[in-house]
Amino acid sequence: MSELAWIDAALIAARPQAIGALLRYFRDLDTAEEAFQDACLRALKAWPRNGPPRDPAAWLILVGRNSGIDAARRASRHSELPPEEILSPLEDVEAPMAERLDGGDYRDDVLRLMFICCHPDLPPSQQIALALRIVCGLTVPQIARAFLVGESAMEQRITRAKTRIARADVPFETPGAADRADRLGAVADMAYLIFNEGYSAADDPQGDRATLCGEAIRLARLLLRLFPAEPEVMGLLALMLLQHARAAARVDSSGQIVLLEDQDRSLWNADMIAEGLALLDKALRHRRRGPHQTRAAIAALHARAATPEQTDWDQIQRLYAALEILEPSPVVTLNRAVAVSRASGAGEALAMIEPLEGRLAGYFYFFGVKGALLSQLGRSAEARTAFDRAIGLATTAAEAAHIRNHLDRLMKDSADAGA
Repeated sequence: MSELAWIDAALIAARPQAIGALLRYFRDLDTAEEAFQDACLRALKAWPRNGPPRDPAAWLILVGRNSGIDAARRASRHSELPPEEILSPLEDVEAPMAERLDGGDYRDDVLRLMFICCHPDLPPSQQIALALRIVCGLTVPQIARAFLVGESAMEQRITRAKTRIARADVPFETPGAADRADRLGAVADMAYLIFNEGYSAADDPQGDRATLCGEAIRLARLLLRLFPAEPEVMGLLALMLLQHARAAARVDSSGQIVLLEDQDRSLWNADMIAEGLALLDKALRHRRRGPHQTRAAIAALHARAATPEQTDWDQIQRLYAALEILEPSPVVTLNRAVAVSRASGAGEALAMIEPLEGRLAGYFYFFGVKGALLSQLGRSAEARTAFDRAIGLATTAAEAAHIRNHLDRLMKDSADAGA
């Protein structure tokens, strides 16, 4: 690993802990972020010359705190602090700082930071943007490209989120047990939303949206470190790993979406699958089933099937039925219907999804599934209408191209039948 690479990796790993501690100290998101950025700039100068510190997070917290105090004193026209080398003799103070972090501050600081990003006053779009900026450290242009919006619009979104938090007078004390229990679900859901934003970018596997999967997995690992005995957190990370393991096989060389049943399973990441399956097995032993564990169990059935024919569709539809109870949603019912079509036939599945059309009228996948089911039942004219609706609602070129392939195949079959 090159010098700059290890420094960058250390700064990324230390970011949640350092900003969380600086937030506790300064009680202001902007000040904490600016202090951390200044500490990172100093690290880029000092670490290559002096070597890596004993504890990068402790070093960044100390230097960032000194920088923030220095900036506050300058703003108040007080005398400037002495140089960093004099003010922060790291050899003397780094060890006790690291011991305090290891003793409990780490958990509380990172939890506070993540809970603030998921404050209930913020809409999900602002929660995600703020978490990506503050916790993950993505730049505003990166986040804007990932969400397909302009940089100024994303800057405003993040600014509005910070303003709402400031107006809400969010407490900065150590989060209590009740608060942790109430807000953990929101943090886990936020991480999963980030993952889904990246996972849906099938037509851009190396682009900014796809990098969101990696950031979401990193957040889930951080949550698991904070809550090592929480089965839903294990299930969340297992779900992300099992789904992301298929990334290399989801798009072909021309950028077209490859359906799960047509994917080259040798391209699936075996190590990621093994880790995901182990996490899921550990979570299920707690016997406290939740939505993320149930989704992970569905993904595990796909991962364990050596061939598409070996997929246990009946068990998958049963798991979706359980998920409907845990987390009722028309999208869950739609996914269950796909499994039912494989296990029991297209007719039963079509009857399940027909009542959903009103609630999913703007969802391209609904009309894609409906078109496929109608096609299987030989109702070609209705299938063409559904596929046309799906193309009109597609959000990416790959999605539209995927539906067009279905439509082209249907038209070819109809032509062959009339020949």
